[in-house]
Amino acid sequence: MTFCSEVREECNELWEASFLHPFVKGIAEGSLPLDVFKFYVMQDAYYLTHFAKVQAIGAVKAKDLKTTKSFAHHSEQTCAAELALHESFMELLGVTEKDWENFEPSPTAYAYVSHMYRSAEGDLADVLAAILPCYWLYYEIGERLKNEKPDHPIYQKWIETYGSEWFGELVEEQINRMNDLADGLSDERIRELKTHFRRSSYYELNFWEQAWTMESWTIKTKERVTHD
Repeated sequence: MTFCSEVREECNELWEASFLHPFVKGIAEGSLPLDVFKFYVMQDAYYLTHFAKVQAIGAVKAKDLKTTKSFAHHSEQTCAAELALHESFMELLGVTEKDWENFEPSPTAYAYVSHMYRSAEGDLADVLAAILPCYWLYYEIGERLKNEKPDHPIYQKWIETYGSEWFGELVEEQINRMNDLADGLSDERIRELKTHFRRSSYYELNFWEQAWTMESWTIKTKERVTHD
């Protein structure tokens, strides 16, 4: 099996939990509350800003000009295509300058971004192992939902974007590159790369959850349990 086939299989439980998360199901059904989606879009815009920067780090770490060009292109695509999508969502959702002035990344969004930068301290394989789940999982969700017809243009547009042919080509390119980078590596290095991938898959699942709960840094106090 290739590296990607193996790690995808090993992370299947995490990915299935994403497919079944009420946030994702709410998009498919068109029943997701718009205030929850607004929260998600703002958190995702924060995440994508840093995702593009990590892609650019990959361009710097590439050992040949062709790969540098590819990662730079991916970074540009993130900035131009996905952020443009979010900007259209923000207009439809009524996101204001005051919303951005008061914006703060959720604990999960902040931790996910920190994980990507930490992984990017390694080589190109480390960078790609950490960012690949974002590409790949969203494409699989887009593929699974492409026949759904939510009665809301925002959710229909979201599904169409991530299930599109151009996005699938980007995903396939990075899967093939990841397999090439992992080919012939030691068992120890493979374990390190799988750890990056698995942690990103965990954060992808929890990104839905942080949006669903509109997660904040507020401490929720609970009555302490005492034991005699």
